[in-house]
Amino acid sequence: MKILILGAGQVGSTVAESLVSEANDITVVDTDAEKLRQLQDRFDLRTLVGNASHPTVLEQAGIADADMLLAVTMSDEVNMVACKIAASLYNTPTRIARIRAADYLAHPELFDADNFCVNFSICPEQILTDYIKKLIDFPNALQVLEFAGGLVSLVAVRANEGGSLIGRELSFLRSHMPNTETRVAAIFRQDRPIIPEGNTVIEANDEVFFIAATQSIRTVLKELRHMDKPAKRVMIVGGGNIGRRLGLALEKDYQVKIIEHNKKACARLASEMTRTLVLNGDGTDENLLESEHVSEVDVFCALTNDDENNIMSALLAKRGGAGKVISLINRGAYVGLVQGGKIDIALSPAQVTIGSLLAYVRRGDVAVVHSLRRGAAEALELVAHGDRQSSKVVGRRIDEIDLPKGATIGAIVRGEQVVMGRHDTVIEAEDHVIVFVINKAMVRKIEQLFQVDVGFF
Repeated sequence: MKILILGAGQVGSTVAESLVSEANDITVVDTDAEKLRQLQDRFDLRTLVGNASHPTVLEQAGIADADMLLAVTMSDEVNMVACKIAASLYNTPTRIARIRAADYLAHPELFDADNFCVNFSICPEQILTDYIKKLIDFPNALQVLEFAGGLVSLVAVRANEGGSLIGRELSFLRSHMPNTETRVAAIFRQDRPIIPEGNTVIEANDEVFFIAATQSIRTVLKELRHMDKPAKRVMIVGGGNIGRRLGLALEKDYQVKIIEHNKKACARLASEMTRTLVLNGDGTDENLLESEHVSEVDVFCALTNDDENNIMSALLAKRGGAGKVISLINRGAYVGLVQGGKIDIALSPAQVTIGSLLAYVRRGDVAVVHSLRRGAAEALELVAHGDRQSSKVVGRRIDEIDLPKGATIGAIVRGEQVVMGRHDTVIEAEDHVIVFVINKAMVRKIEQLFQVDVGFF
């Protein structure tokens, strides 16, 4: 697939890295020559320095025969204009734009074919806000990802001593919780993947990915670790786009404090929020954290634009007695270094966002993609089409399907019904199938499995 990416920032670079590894023809456009040079040194792709909203620049980048345009610059206006030009002058099939401004998002008619011709819009800040809110709603989880419109969730949790499933085989799970449908999709032990079998034993500190109906998440969590008390108090450092959105999303259900160093930003936040306490100060000031009773905070979120400040404030909060500590980190190399130590969860905005873009790039009918473990693994929701003659999955038991080793069918959503992926479960046409792959290299074969023979149409 020939893909043109506009913007070489965190989102654009992460998407380029992911798609280049899948043998796509990638061209990246940006005004920053140094960013493009760094990308070209690392990956096999083309780059072009120029304004992404200029027709001549798009022409030089190869828009005339591109299959997809991903406009993810920091400017909403540049992204929308680029999509309009791609549709009007070159009839580019798929046009995706990053849109940050709430004013634009409140008027979806702006994106239709009579206006800016944006097929799909994504707002990374909102995606990240929703992601963090899930982690606060389920304070025991490392990740909470939804499929099938929220009917099914994939949850990552660190198994700890005292959980009733620790030291037991996975086959015990079904007999121990006969009224709860769940399936362990994967286990990572000291960063090494373990393919779950019936006789696999869960050990303390394993990172366990399980899939279940969303309403059953808390029940399964209780079996894997001691349940922390529900979160009530949340402290946010950073009142920018993400901190502001998160504060607004939480203040009805939680006691929220936001620490922001900019006085004007504090005044704006205070005028927008009704129940949130807004404090002007430095999130790395240990005395300030102590005076605001950080020891009583259930979830601490460091969400500024500065990685070092986020790491430092999160570490200080943890040392001060905060419960769960979440730190936003833009540099991918930092995420792996700090996650799982004193900082409970390190979030890469680009990795959280990328799944929303990958769903449009994947072949076959892919409804949802979630990037896992910093892009190394993926979970996909694919729709099965056809019949036993035209499809490699429809009308077949799961144990008859030629899944690559390390890929797991965790669950199937049939209408409103959630069915766990057992060996004898038969996939039917129009089922939504949730597949977990421990290595992203397997994705292409999964896509091919779910593609329907041309004769079916």
